[in-house]
Amino acid sequence: MIDAYVVGVDMIKFGRFPDRTVPQIGAQAALMALDDCGLTIKDMEALYCGNLGQAAGMVGQRILQEIGQTGIPVVNVSNACATGATAFREGWAAVKAGLYDLVLCVGVEQMGKGLLGGAGGGTGIPREGLLGSGTMPSVFAEAGLEHSRKYGTTFEQFAKVSVKNHHHSTLNPKAMYQMETPLEMVMNAEMISYPNTKLMCSVNVDGSAAAVIASEKKARELGLMKRAIKVRASVLTSDPWQERDLVMPDVNSCTRIAAKKAYEMAGLGAEDIDLVELHDCFATAEILHYENLGLCGPGEAGRMIDTGAVALGGKIPVNVSGGLLSKGHPLGATGIANIYEVSTHLRGEAGKRQVEGARIGMTHVIGLGSACGIHILEKV
Repeated sequence: MIDAYVVGVDMIKFGRFPDRTVPQIGAQAALMALDDCGLTIKDMEALYCGNLGQAAGMVGQRILQEIGQTGIPVVNVSNACATGATAFREGWAAVKAGLYDLVLCVGVEQMGKGLLGGAGGGTGIPREGLLGSGTMPSVFAEAGLEHSRKYGTTFEQFAKVSVKNHHHSTLNPKAMYQMETPLEMVMNAEMISYPNTKLMCSVNVDGSAAAVIASEKKARELGLMKRAIKVRASVLTSDPWQERDLVMPDVNSCTRIAAKKAYEMAGLGAEDIDLVELHDCFATAEILHYENLGLCGPGEAGRMIDTGAVALGGKIPVNVSGGLLSKGHPLGATGIANIYEVSTHLRGEAGKRQVEGARIGMTHVIGLGSACGIHILEKV
């Protein structure tokens, strides 16, 4: 099949923009990604747009109204926190299949404040409050405590994830927050859902990111291979049926399945990965995903955070961007923002947070419901 490459990619600085619309925010990242590779919307053959909050609003078409309506096909996708990764995968698949040589993928979200998840709609007996909580802090607190029960993972080890990621954010000018949070500050912050304190929860922000994907033929024709990043694997999964209690969501299985498929598609193993941007929606989640992604064996995640193996300068740096805990988590944008972060390191353009010698990186997002998107990227 045709090889596909990221030739242009960028993201806006995450923050809160109450005076701007979702299409305006998305358009900014789209133009930035196009500028990154010296192309224009007139060069694009299709647009894939990821947005969750306004999924029925044809956000992709409205972005084109901001930057140029050229008559190209537009696909709008919504897939929980995996929305941006799904939009990127759709664009990748179209190029791989030979439908197009150049496509633009945009992820954008404008978030409110407060807890995600909860009772939701529907009829019958509500599960919220009767069978546990469906709010995301509670779901990932329960998952973290299950890990503690099995392996003895401590509150302090979970908190160290937040210390690490907030430190990384001080090196990232596009992160929402850029501040140090010492261990005592993290552990003594307001408790949201044990063991996750407020500083161990991801940040609801507004943001957008975009990527231009090209076929190898077109990238060479345009002279873009010097900074091109090859997509070695693109995988999207959902939960399989299992004999288990479905009251609380399974936050592990779809990631484990996706990781296995991604390594097989790329012809690589976890030992080949130089850096990872994973879905640290809560500090407990990051610990779980070290094991789900095969970065360590079962029960070894606590030791990884204790030894600094996953910090910048460690064996396999994780969330050098600051992650969702500090960079922020605009749902529809996160998947492509992770692509931007890893691509920037593979290009050697990450500045003070550069992972030296990085050649292969992984991105991971999970949307409960369920969906998991994993991409493996390689420096050309």
